[in-house]
Amino acid sequence: MPEHTASVTELTSHYVNQVAGDLEQNVKQQERITAEITALQEQLATLQRDHTVLVNMQQALGIAASVGTPTAEPESPVVPSPRKKSAAEPAKRRTAKAATGEQSQTKKRSAKKTVAKPAAKPAAKKAPANTAQPTLVELVRGHLAEQREPRSAAEVAEALGQDHPDREIQTKVVRTTLENLVARNGAQRTKQGSSVFYTVPNSPESAAASEDQAEQAAAG
Repeated sequence: MPEHTASVTELTSHYVNQVAGDLEQNVKQQERITAEITALQEQLATLQRDHTVLVNMQQALGIAASVGTPTAEPESPVVPSPRKKSAAEPAKRRTAKAATGEQSQTKKRSAKKTVAKPAAKPAAKKAPANTAQPTLVELVRGHLAEQREPRSAAEVAEALGQDHPDREIQTKVVRTTLENLVARNGAQRTKQGSSVFYTVPNSPESAAASEDQAEQAAAG
């Protein structure tokens, strides 16, 4: 009986640990998916605002085009002339009509140029700032420095992927970067069972001096 009771207790403890681990993994996945949904909602809101601006601009351009379109050319007052008029009179009327047509075309082109100017505002608004992005080595080391407990390569990659959704951060690349930092005293590695965890070193000065070398090795 005591052996049977001990076996049951050990089996129960095993299931309790397994359920706790599965629950923790489930919570992490929920947090990751929630962060992705939040990012997608922000992108959708941005696209909706841009759509509203573009629709308003399209309407404004259509109204401006109709206003800027020249109306029918005003007819010149007809002055009755004697029946025996010289043949040069019709030529003068044609010349005056051609000059009026050129003026109308000039006004039309000027109106198009005036309407086209507001279209440059969205491009200036969306122009990305020419700021240098941090390297992967800097991101990995900065994340470890903010943590109080050791983190695995998968946890670091997941956290950086949430903080920087515009960058494709892979767990394999993050693990290589961490190993390069460890090789150059830029990080410390600890092993718990079959899992490997990383932390920042106790000497920040020596780690900062080797950060450039780790970056070059990761790039190579």
